[in-house]
Amino acid sequence: MRWLRTSAEGFENAFARIVRNRRESDTQVGRDVANMINEVRERGDDALVDYTARFDHHRLSEDTDWRIDAADCHAAYDALDPELRDALELAASRIRAYHEGQLPEDRDYTDDIGMRLGARWNAVDAAGLYVPGGRAAYPSSLLMNAIPAKVAGVERLVVTTPTPKGEVNQLVLAAAHIAGVDEIWRVGGAQAVAALAYGTERIGKVDVIAGPGNAWVAEAKRQLYGVVGIDMVAGPSEILVIADGNNNPDWIAADLLSQAEHDPTSQSILITDSEPLARQVEDAIDVALMRLSTAKTAKTSWDGHGLIMIVDSLDEAPALSDRLAAEHVELMVDEPQALFDRLRHAGSVFLGRHTPEAVGDYIAGPNHVLPTGRRARFASGLSVLDFMKRTSFIDASHAALAAIGPAAVKLAEAEGLPAHALSISTRLK
Repeated sequence: MRWLRTSAEGFENAFARIVRNRRESDTQVGRDVANMINEVRERGDDALVDYTARFDHHRLSEDTDWRIDAADCHAAYDALDPELRDALELAASRIRAYHEGQLPEDRDYTDDIGMRLGARWNAVDAAGLYVPGGRAAYPSSLLMNAIPAKVAGVERLVVTTPTPKGEVNQLVLAAAHIAGVDEIWRVGGAQAVAALAYGTERIGKVDVIAGPGNAWVAEAKRQLYGVVGIDMVAGPSEILVIADGNNNPDWIAADLLSQAEHDPTSQSILITDSEPLARQVEDAIDVALMRLSTAKTAKTSWDGHGLIMIVDSLDEAPALSDRLAAEHVELMVDEPQALFDRLRHAGSVFLGRHTPEAVGDYIAGPNHVLPTGRRARFASGLSVLDFMKRTSFIDASHAALAAIGPAAVKLAEAEGLPAHALSISTRLK
């Protein structure tokens, strides 16, 4: 963990290095993933069998080894502790309600020359969701990915998930039942992403792939973009907390650690105009780490990538925040709306002292799949639109074509495309 002061000499260079820092996969991962993709493309199911035995120590042979039945998901749901089942159902209902509000409207109108114009939205035919099975086997992520796809109208929703030594995460199965997943395959890693993109003898290909994963999964999605659509290339988690001196340091420490515990390369940053608070937060983190079962990961993240930044005034914070373009931004101040009005680049923003980022991970409603690695400068969180596409349409009468056709002919001739010009002019005669 390091300290920076905006008033200190050398701050700009130090801060610029943090903004430029990339905590993502190296070139060797890229080469390994390219080889794995090629193997799956060429050898199909046989490659999946080999990779699953190698990485998950699980042999894919009979149909039951390949696919998890819907009845198993229902049974996992029925076996849940009632309070946990109610919590998952509440989360699902709030996520569904929020994303139903994102559904776009078709457009159909006739302009002043009598030409009918518009656009129609349709869901993709099939979507694939990657669900991790190791460190990050989270039912909340399945809900956040699957429910927007179903709200969009995707008819075939396919999940791939690793099952190390054949073991299945029962919470993930229960979440799949709640979300209405259609297929679940016991395949993980970059090879699963390749199978979804190209299809194999058993697994049908999809149109869009979403869902979190490790560096190999993220790299596979990056390399396969264009073969299929993807939600985003996600890197390590990030949180930026902007806090004044009127905060409980234990709360801020917990918020920072909530992302640090995800991965050793996660990044947690505090911007404050109160050095006493900053010192108290630093001490509170040390105390909290002694109580966390995830302390090893969280400490590695905090020690390696944590940052406390002291500003003379919180008026400086929005500009600094926009340069960081963090995945999560908390505004722990008396009047958060004033700061929020000045923010442009963030994956998701949490306003006020009683809005910890973690509530957004589970139960608030907006999607927790968000752009990382400063991509919030140009990208947004997962939504129903990631599982839909828009088709425009034009319906021209003879009079409408006559009104604008000559201008189109001129433009086509200017671009040296005579057939374009002819296809219009021949209709004008």
